[in-house]
Amino acid sequence: MEHLLRSQQTRAIAPEMDPLRLGMGWSLEDLEKPQIMVESTFGDSHPGSAHLLELVQEVCMGVKEAGGKAARYFTTDICDGQAQGHDGINYSLASRDMIANMAEIHAGATPFDAAVFVASCDKGVPAHLMAVGRVNIPTVMVTGGVMDAGPDLLTLEQIGKYSAMCARGEITEEQLTYYKHNACPSCGACSFMGTASTMQIMAEALGLMLPGTALMPATSPKLRHAARRAGAQAVWLAKEGLCPRHIVTRRSFENAILVHAAISGSTNSLLHLPATAHEFGLSLSADVFDRLHREACYLLDVRPAGRWPASYLYAAGGVPALMEQLRDALHLDVMTVTGRTLGENLDALKEDGYYERSDEML
Repeated sequence: MEHLLRSQQTRAIAPEMDPLRLGMGWSLEDLEKPQIMVESTFGDSHPGSAHLLELVQEVCMGVKEAGGKAARYFTTDICDGQAQGHDGINYSLASRDMIANMAEIHAGATPFDAAVFVASCDKGVPAHLMAVGRVNIPTVMVTGGVMDAGPDLLTLEQIGKYSAMCARGEITEEQLTYYKHNACPSCGACSFMGTASTMQIMAEALGLMLPGTALMPATSPKLRHAARRAGAQAVWLAKEGLCPRHIVTRRSFENAILVHAAISGSTNSLLHLPATAHEFGLSLSADVFDRLHREACYLLDVRPAGRWPASYLYAAGGVPALMEQLRDALHLDVMTVTGRTLGENLDALKEDGYYERSDEML
């Protein structure tokens, strides 16, 4: 390694560090390795977080295989869906900032050489994006993918409609109960272009995820493989010293806004993207969205603006396919966590047969 890693600098001045880590079961060899924080929103709070421990474990395996040592940290997010209709919704936006604060505390109290951030949903993903910019250590993001659609392509955002229909006597209580029992058939973000799906896509569009890994089917083994690759990539980033502020620039945010328009993304992004930009030392006003959206393309036929569940996006080529369609409008020279530019990533995916494989959902 050409530079002394932060973890080793800390060991040199903090004699308690080694014995405390040995007390957790670390080996003497582990102490010398690149040390990677794996920060996640895992918890039994909703389908977008209940499965994340599996991905955390895959990340840790990827770190180990690449010669690093992983340390797991957790700050669980809440579910906006379960917070609706009562005072719980008042905690929603506040929870985003609390999660970002805890990630900063975890990274600041015990210096790490790199990080992998693992989240799925409405406040967890933007919270992690904010923390990535604030902490600014080499980082890869992993998102928990999207849940499957239910019978007859049933998705959660339709439940409000069916509830109103039942109240008007247009469907029976039994029909409504069936819809409620089948709208969320798996873990993952809700399968429509709400805040969760939108922000997963934004994380990749900003260059902070491995290409093609946002909004993968949560039930697919490919998502586990992507998490393991992300762990290995974090070790590489630690050795290279490539930090998020080297990657994410104003031009990266302009790319993300154009992708946001193409997917008819959640309007909550107008809260989360400027907050994220602020943590990267940038300013992003509503005027920027307006200017870019006036010349933008709407490409994605996904609910609620379109017809299909969000789980279909991966089979259509995912975020890379969207960016290929927008290629002439994007800044292809922006850096990404691969160590290559966006344009180089897109070229490499085509050469590697990514699009031929993406329709194999499982």
